[in-house]
Amino acid sequence: MSVKSSTLIFKATSVITFGALLLSSALSPLAYATEYQTPPKMMADLVDAPRQPGATLSDDRKWIAFLKRPGAQSIIELAQEEETLAGLRINPANFSPARSTGYTGIELRSMDGDTKIDIEGLPEGKIMSVSFSPNAKHLAFILETPDKLTLWRYDLQKKQVMQVSSAAINASLGGARYTWKKDSSGFITRLAIAKPEDKPSQTQAKPQPIIQTSDGKKAAVRTYSNLLKTPYDEALFTFLTTSQLADISLNGEITKLGKPGIIRGYQYSPNDKYLLVAQYKKPYSYLVPASRFPLLTQVWTPEGKLVKTIADQPSGESIPKGFDSTQEGRRSIGWRSDKGATLVWAEAQDGGTMEADVEFHDALYSLQAPFNAEPKLMMKIERRFAGIEWGDDDFAMVSDWRFSDRKLRSWKFNPSQPEQDKVLFQERSYNDRYKDPGDFVYHTNEFGVDVIKEVDGKVLLTGRGASPKGNIPFMDEYDFNKQEKTRLWESEAPYYERVIQPLNDMASKVLTIRESQTQQPNFFIRDIASGEIEQFTQFPHPSPAFVGIEKEKINYTRADGVELSGTLYLPPGYDKSQGPLPVLMWAYPLEYKDAAVASQVTESPFEFVRVSYWGPMPHLAQGFAVFDDPKMPIIGSGESLPNDSFREQLVSSAQAAVDVLVERGIADKDRIAIAGHSYGAFMVANLLAHSDLFKAGIARSGAYNRTLTPFGFQGEERSFWEGQDVYANMSPFFHAEKIDEPMLMIHGSDDPNSGTFPMQSERMFAALKGLGANARLVMLPHEQHGYRARESLLHLLWEQYTWLDKYVQNNTSETKPDEQSSAATSE
Repeated sequence: MSVKSSTLIFKATSVITFGALLLSSALSPLAYATEYQTPPKMMADLVDAPRQPGATLSDDRKWIAFLKRPGAQSIIELAQEEETLAGLRINPANFSPARSTGYTGIELRSMDGDTKIDIEGLPEGKIMSVSFSPNAKHLAFILETPDKLTLWRYDLQKKQVMQVSSAAINASLGGARYTWKKDSSGFITRLAIAKPEDKPSQTQAKPQPIIQTSDGKKAAVRTYSNLLKTPYDEALFTFLTTSQLADISLNGEITKLGKPGIIRGYQYSPNDKYLLVAQYKKPYSYLVPASRFPLLTQVWTPEGKLVKTIADQPSGESIPKGFDSTQEGRRSIGWRSDKGATLVWAEAQDGGTMEADVEFHDALYSLQAPFNAEPKLMMKIERRFAGIEWGDDDFAMVSDWRFSDRKLRSWKFNPSQPEQDKVLFQERSYNDRYKDPGDFVYHTNEFGVDVIKEVDGKVLLTGRGASPKGNIPFMDEYDFNKQEKTRLWESEAPYYERVIQPLNDMASKVLTIRESQTQQPNFFIRDIASGEIEQFTQFPHPSPAFVGIEKEKINYTRADGVELSGTLYLPPGYDKSQGPLPVLMWAYPLEYKDAAVASQVTESPFEFVRVSYWGPMPHLAQGFAVFDDPKMPIIGSGESLPNDSFREQLVSSAQAAVDVLVERGIADKDRIAIAGHSYGAFMVANLLAHSDLFKAGIARSGAYNRTLTPFGFQGEERSFWEGQDVYANMSPFFHAEKIDEPMLMIHGSDDPNSGTFPMQSERMFAALKGLGANARLVMLPHEQHGYRARESLLHLLWEQYTWLDKYVQNNTSETKPDEQSSAATSE
C-alpha cells in the first residue's frame, strides 16, 4: 500500500494551530488525520453542554451563591507558558497555579426564595475562590487576569462590586488564596513580592555538575514528576513561590505580617489572637515534590511577630516505604477547634513505619497559649493517626487506620480527660461502604469555627447509605449514651436525594439535591419532621438528545463465587427484538482484602442518567450498549496480597461480565470492546494480552511497564526488588507479543501523574509496532492526566468513535502485516 508522504505529516504544534500527534502501526483512514477532528454532532454537543453551577452557602444560611461554570478551555489557554517545578505547575505571568479554571458569573438567591440577584458589573477575568464573609454581608472572590490575581468583594447591602486592593496575590503554591477574618473586617492573604518580568534568566545560570548522594539510609521514594533538577530550578522555584503574608482591610489597607517566605499555609487561632504559619525552607530536594520539602511551622502574633517555633521538619526524602508510613517528628499540626488557642499534633512512635513491632504507632500532644510550657501527651494511638473531629471540651472523635487490612477505627473521647477510656464508634474496612455510619453534622461554635453538633450525647449523621439495594442517603441521630441510632429520614424511590447542608440549628430543615433516572439534579429544601419538600432550583437537562436511555443494575457472579455488579445502559428506542448490540465496557480495577466488601453495590439505581463526554456514555449515540463500571475486584485474602493473582482475577471478572451480557441477549459476543482510563488503561492492555474476550480496546493515560514505578504503584506496597515476579506478571509491556486485538492508546503529552508519564504509552506503542500489532497512539498536546481543552475532547471522541466503528461495530478484518507502518513525523 503506497501513501503520499504528505499524509504522514502532522502540522507542528504552534500557538495558533495545534495538531493531535498521531502514531499508527496499521495504516487506515485513521492515519490521515492531521488536524483536530470532530465527532458526530450528538456526541460533540456533550462537550458544550451546560454545566451545573457551583454553589456556596452563607454562614447564616440565608443566602446561596450559584457560580456559573464556563465551557471547556481552548487549547490556546492550555498552551500558555508555565513552569514545572517541584511537582507544581506555575503560571509565571501571574504567580498562580497553571491551567486554573474559574467562574463566569454569580447569582445570589435568598433561601426564603424572595430575592434573586444576578450580580452585575463583574470584572473581566476568571472568578475563583468565592466565599461569604462570616457576617454574610459581603461576598469575596479572586479575579485572575493574565498579569495578576487580585481580591474583590460584593457588598450585599449596597449591591456593588468593588476591588478590595490592586495588590497582586501569590497563589503559586495553591491552597487558600485568602482567608476571611472572623470579624469580617478583612482578609489574610499572600502577596507577590516580585514582578514577573524579573524572573531569573536561565541563560545567566552557570553550567555545573548536578550531584546527588546516598548516605546508606533507605529512601524508597515513589515515582514523581516535574521535580527540581538544577540550581536554576531552585532559584526559579524560590522566585515564584516567595510571598508576603498580609492583612488587608475591607477598604484595601495593607499591613504586612512577618518577613517574606515560601508560605505554604496560614490559619488564625479560633480566638484570632495567634497565627499558625507553615513555610518551606532550604535545602530543597531533587527526589520529592515541594509537599515533602523541609517545613518550618511557627506561631505568630496577628501582627506577624514570632511567638514560638513549633516544628522544623527536614525533607521527607527518607520516609519509610509503605502507604501508612509517615515522617518522624511533629506533623498534622493544627488548632483545636473548640479552644481559643491550643495546638494539637501527632508524632510517630515507630520510626515512621507501621512494620515496627510497637504497641503504639502514634501519639498526640497538645500545647496551649502562651506556648511556653512543655507539650502535654493527650493520648497514644495504636495504629496510624487519621484525624480528630472536635465538638467541645467533653466530646471529640479520634480515628486511626492501617493499610495492611484497610482497617479504619473511630472513638469518642473526652478532651478534658483524655486518659478516660474511649468509646468505640466504628471499626471497619475503609472500603466497606455498607458499614459507613456517615458524616457528623456540624454547627458553628462561639469562636465561629465549625465543630460537631452534640447535645446530651446525641449527634446527627448524614451519608450516602450504601446497601445491597444501592445507595440510600439518610440522616440519623446517634445516642452515645445508649449506643443506638435512630433513622430520622432516608431517600425514597424513585428518587435519589442527599443532604447537602442543614438550614437551621436543629437540622430539622435541610438543603438537599434530588434527582431520578429521568430528572436532572436540582436543589430542594426539605423539612425532616414533616416531610414537606420544596424545589429551589430549575436547572435544565444537560443532554436532552439522550433522553430515553434505559438503565439497569445487573448482578452476576465470578467463577470463584465473588458477587459482581455493573450498570447497563441501552440506547434510546432500543428493543430486544432488534437483536444483540455491540457493547462498550468501561471499568477500573480496585484492590480489596475482603471478598464481601469487594462485592458491595456502590451506586443508586435512581441516580440521574448522566451523559458526559468523559466516559463511555457518548457511544450510546453510536448504537452501542454501555456496561459501565463492571466490577473488577482484585482480592487478597489472609496472608496473600491482592496482586499475587492480579491477572487471573482480572480475566475472571471480565469473563463473568461478558457472559452475563451474552446470556441476556444484550451483547453480540464478537462485538465487545473494553476501555478504561489510567489504571483502567492498564486493565485494558492486560485483558487484551491475556484473554480473547474483546474485539478491541481503548486505553487512555495508562501505565504498562511497572518496572518504571519500582517503589510501588496503585495499591502495591512491595518494591520491584521485593516482587519482581508480580511486577513482570502484571506489566502488559512484558506480554505485548500476546496482544492481537486492535488497541487505541490516548495520552496527554504533559501528563504529570505519578506512574503514567507519557513515556509509558510511547514505549508500549513502540513495542506493539515492533511486534507487528494493530495499535494507534494519540498524544494530545498540552494535556495532562485528564483532558480539558475543547479541541482535545472533541478529537478524543472522534478517535474513540472511529476506532469502535471500524474494529467493533462493523467488525472488519484485521489489517495485514505488510500494511503496517508508522504515521508520525513533524514538519
